Amino acid sequence: MTAEAQPSTAGKGGERTGGVQSLERAFAILETMADAGGVISLSQLASDAQLPLPTIHRLVRTLVDLGYVRQEASRQYSLGPRLIRLGETTSRMLGRWARPHMERLAHELGESVNLAMLDGDQVVYVGQVMASRNSMRMFTEVGRRVMPHCTGVGKAIMSQMDPAEVRALLERTGMPARTDHTITSADELLTELERSRKRGYALDEGEQELGVRCVAVPVPDAPQPLALSVSGPLTRMSDDAVRRATGPLHRAAEAISAEMRGR
Repeated sequence: MTAEAQPSTAGKGGERTGGVQSLERAFAILETMADAGGVISLSQLASDAQLPLPTIHRLVRTLVDLGYVRQEASRQYSLGPRLIRLGETTSRMLGRWARPHMERLAHELGESVNLAMLDGDQVVYVGQVMASRNSMRMFTEVGRRVMPHCTGVGKAIMSQMDPAEVRALLERTGMPARTDHTITSADELLTELERSRKRGYALDEGEQELGVRCVAVPVPDAPQPLALSVSGPLTRMSDDAVRRATGPLHRAAEAISAEMRGR
């Protein structure tokens, strides 16, 4: 048995993992490439992944042959197209993994719960649980894509982003008004995002749909920007109701995060 194929006995921090070293290293390479924005040189990859260059080269060639990595004309390496199918399937699975936590939240608060992710420059809803009581029909549904500036989930996600990155996103998408309450100024939205970051939650004050108020929190340590929200009519989503929702929302978001990390 070669050193590459031998079981690994130590992970981060020295704990025993029982994994296969070559597999651990291959996934470390893919994650390092993702952290670098998807394109990286072989030498930088070896440095960032803290692996010998010959080992990196051998594993990268295998990943190229399998379609998970591709070599660019610049001789840099990028994440390959075969990962797209895995990513799309995993995105669809998010709602299933999160559903038990969302159901408990909907039962506790009596309002609809949504899970959404940032995909490119848009927010896409990947999970939804309608409250069994006090239900109301809203525009949100699994698979629907919206612009992030006018939704609670979009604001919660953007509140965790660098302001320059947010401004660039808004320049690409524009900020059309969905209702009379939609924020259509980048400066005003950035001020609102800073307020959201400080208080720990974002609000949609009828900015996407008239008569509907939404409170949302980011899902911490998610591999893809995610947010969890509770929505309801203005008549029920009072300031007190929003304050009562924030604790359960954060606990559910942390539970979903732990679910994705396999803890």
